[in-house]
Amino acid sequence: MIPFLDLQKVNAPYTASFKKRFDDFLQDGTFILGGAVSQFELEFAKYCNTSHCIGTGNGFDSLRLIFEGLKLQGKLNIGDSVIVAANSYIATVIAVLSAGLKPLFVEVEEQFFNIDLQKIGVPDASVKAVLITHLYGQLGAVEAISAYTKKHNLLLIEDASQAHGAKLNGCKSGSFGVAAAFSCYPTKNLGALGDAGLITTSDATLAEIIKKLRNYGRSSAYENEYTGFNSRLDPLQAIFLSEKLNDLDAQNTQRRSIAARYAAEINNEHIKLPLWDLSENHVFYVYVVRVKNRSHFLMYLESCEVGFALHYPIPPYRQAALKDYNSLSFPITETLANESVSIPLNTTLTESEITIIIAVLNAYNA
Repeated sequence: MIPFLDLQKVNAPYTASFKKRFDDFLQDGTFILGGAVSQFELEFAKYCNTSHCIGTGNGFDSLRLIFEGLKLQGKLNIGDSVIVAANSYIATVIAVLSAGLKPLFVEVEEQFFNIDLQKIGVPDASVKAVLITHLYGQLGAVEAISAYTKKHNLLLIEDASQAHGAKLNGCKSGSFGVAAAFSCYPTKNLGALGDAGLITTSDATLAEIIKKLRNYGRSSAYENEYTGFNSRLDPLQAIFLSEKLNDLDAQNTQRRSIAARYAAEINNEHIKLPLWDLSENHVFYVYVVRVKNRSHFLMYLESCEVGFALHYPIPPYRQAALKDYNSLSFPITETLANESVSIPLNTTLTESEITIIIAVLNAYNA
């Protein structure tokens, strides 16, 4: 059996260094925030070429704290609308709603599965921001969307939860908008050993506000400037992430190498491969193919002992949790939801396993 992802294998190369760093952590005795968090924040900000990084409890909180910080700056207000792709993961949408904002769903285009600028048009006065999700590890149309936000005086916020290290013209994810949210959930390219999140920004005032918000709004040991939250990056996770950050670029290169093999060697009229120009704009958090008869394809993969996952079979606006939006319909998004399948692509795959996966997909007959 070739699993979709084996997290024990992903983290096995770090066993010795993790144990050493854990021993150092115990000796240090700082278990909330502290030097380990500050050091990793500096490292990740430098990696993304941003001025600031703020560690949080998880990726959802990262997005929520960005919105709350922008509200305190007066750049967003309760009731404002935020443009989101119709196929964004539901956590992205819940973060918008939790901040008292309104998601404005926009249909996606079929090439990169991201916001279709042709479908937005001129925003009405309620729209104050565009939230671009770098889906599956591929940068969205950041140049075009950035131009759109500048033209209409909107904020550009990145949900970079799946795109650690994706790059365009020398600029990395997390550096294109006013702020960006990252998830370091264990399955991510830069994955912690539990929940963890990051925010990057070059707005010093916003960074300072968010640092306070993540820690109950505290401005000093005994003073609380804001009604804040409890969402601090765990120093132990910061230590582990710091260790893994050293290998992120090399592992992203490895992922692209596997994707290049898939692109060159999978040749089956029943399977549609993702569009990719072989550049560094994709880090392949997942490799998503499309098939017309998905249930048949999944049974076939099971019979061939090849793992898979679905990202994401139910659009957020069709979820029971968002019943106020259930009447919406976006045909392309719904087609993608019905046809998409993620096949194994990760740094633990051997050449022989990659060859088997390619052979299995080439032999598929709908």
